Amino acid sequence: MESRPIKDAVVTAMLPHAAFDGWSRRTLAAAAAELDLDPAVTERLFPRGAIDAVAHLVDQANGVMEADLVEKGLDGRGVGEKVFLAVKLRLDRWADHREAIRRATSLLALPQNLALAARLTWGTADAIWLAVGDRSHDFSWYTKRASLAAVYSATLLYWLDDESEGSADSWGFLRRRLDDLRSLPQLRQRLEGLLGGRKTALMQRFRGVMPPA
Repeated sequence: MESRPIKDAVVTAMLPHAAFDGWSRRTLAAAAAELDLDPAVTERLFPRGAIDAVAHLVDQANGVMEADLVEKGLDGRGVGEKVFLAVKLRLDRWADHREAIRRATSLLALPQNLALAARLTWGTADAIWLAVGDRSHDFSWYTKRASLAAVYSATLLYWLDDESEGSADSWGFLRRRLDDLRSLPQLRQRLEGLLGGRKTALMQRFRGVMPPA
C-alpha cells in the first residue's frame, strides 16, 4: 500500500486534535487510533513525530493548492492575478483549521526547526510559481521564489490573526504585498549587475540548499 494516502489521512485526522493540544506524538497517536492504525505504522511514516507530520501537511497543502488552481482555471489571468489566486486558495482551503495551522507555525518557529521551516516556505513558493506556469531557469528563478516566500510568510501570519469576514483583510494585505513586487525586474537587473560572473555559481548554490518542492 502506498504510504502517501495514509500519511494524508493521518495528518488530516490530526488537525482537530492539534487545534487544542498542539502537534505532538500524543495527537499523532490520537489520529492513528481514529483511523484504526497500528502505532508502529505511524512511527514508521513519521519517525520524528509531530514535526514530520507538519512537514507532510505543508506538502499536502501544496498539492491541494495545485489541484484547486486547475479546477479554478488560470486562462485569461495575468501573472500577478494567478499568484494572488494561488496564495488565496492555498490559505483559504484550511480556514476551518486555522488554530491547528497556528500551532504548526509555532512548532516550526522553534530554533531547532528553523532550517526546515525555511525549506518548507521555499518549497511552497516554488510550488506556487510552478503551478501558475513559471518555468524560469535564469536568475529570476531565485528572485521570484525569494520574494514570494517573503510575501507568503507575511500573509500567512496576517491571515492567522485575521477576523474579518471571509478573511477580506488578508486578501487586501496580500494584494498590497504583491503590488510591492512590481519593482522585482529592476531589482533583478541590479543584482545581476552586481554579481556579474558569480550569478551561475550563486544559482547552483541556492538550488542545492533550497531545492524545488
